Amino acid sequence: MRTDSSTRTVIVSGAEFGWGSSGKLGAILAALGQRSAVPLRFVGVASGLGRPVLSEHAIERWYDLPNDAEDLREAVAAVAGAEAAVAAVVVLDGAVAKATEAAGVPTVFVDSLPFMWGEGDRAALPLDATVYCAQKCVELPPECRDVLASVRALRWVGAVVGTPARSGRAAPVAGPHRTALVSLGGLRAPALADWTAYPRIVVPAVLEALAAHGVHEVHLAGNLPADLAGRLVDASITPPHVTTGALAHGEFLDRLAGCDVLLTSPGLTTLLEAGRQHVPTLCLPPQNLSQIFNGRFHSRAIGTQTRIAWPKAVFAEEEALSLRTRGEDHALERIYAGIAAAADTAGRSTAVVLRDDILTALRAAAAETRDWGALTATVGVDGAADVADALLALLPGVPRAA
Repeated sequence: MRTDSSTRTVIVSGAEFGWGSSGKLGAILAALGQRSAVPLRFVGVASGLGRPVLSEHAIERWYDLPNDAEDLREAVAAVAGAEAAVAAVVVLDGAVAKATEAAGVPTVFVDSLPFMWGEGDRAALPLDATVYCAQKCVELPPECRDVLASVRALRWVGAVVGTPARSGRAAPVAGPHRTALVSLGGLRAPALADWTAYPRIVVPAVLEALAAHGVHEVHLAGNLPADLAGRLVDASITPPHVTTGALAHGEFLDRLAGCDVLLTSPGLTTLLEAGRQHVPTLCLPPQNLSQIFNGRFHSRAIGTQTRIAWPKAVFAEEEALSLRTRGEDHALERIYAGIAAAADTAGRSTAVVLRDDILTALRAAAAETRDWGALTATVGVDGAADVADALLALLPGVPRAA
């Protein structure tokens, strides 16, 4: 598409790991729309998993990328040249951020998991990005500080979260739960062989706990094909009204604002967005390494146990955390293997344990008045605006909207 001389083209991309990156991109794009005084044109690269989440945003076209590192770099350079890109914003995908920089495109890299990295991850991070926006976190281990000290242009930003069209709760509340939102996120990851193992164990446990708790209406959101979602619902004791289906980012935020309780695999973006709306939130068992940290951060901030852990027969969290010192991939291998084995050999027995733990947590959440926004309050909610401003500062001659 031809554009006039005032239009600036920006490359956008998110990691092919769950839906958190795409949710953050959505929030950043919304902030750019509010803050740029001239038209911005967006083209996307990679992010195949998250494209449905971004369907509400005007991304003109998407480009798939090869897996090979050298081929990826050449492909990104070709896109940058063909589209006359003047800047890029990349969430969590270090390889793409390195490629846009190598193509001469100033890049804002958004790192929402700075508490995760050790020496084994250094080579994967774009430490020389034009701007490296690290999302503020509750705790930063010493090994992470050493890695971040190598970042050339580090900028700490608040939580990168979206704003719902409808208003949420103004203050924490307690009371019976009648409507629930269940969020499983993107589920898939590059090294995950069987992404169905997690929902095959967790979905029946959640639905049966919600039914026992007296919830009337529940929506099951996440990257679940309709046939799998239908089979899991049909095989479970459920609340009277159950709907399923993926939600675009804005739809998810609006649905979140209207529910009594959220049960979610503990992706950080979802926890922060729920906290912004003070929605009572329970953390389902973690799907990966970062979600162990996220669930612990959430419980600590709220001041009560909000997380449901896997039985130790699935995997021991401390073992996974110790493997992290050799690099994230080593920990993920142990986590994925434990969940897959539980789904294949004892999925129902594990689901029964989880069902009882979820029901106990639901009852406690309904009985207690808690500050459900405490985690979000520790890091602030201005991250999307912070990243948008960092990007706009890279665009010559682009004023901000009044």
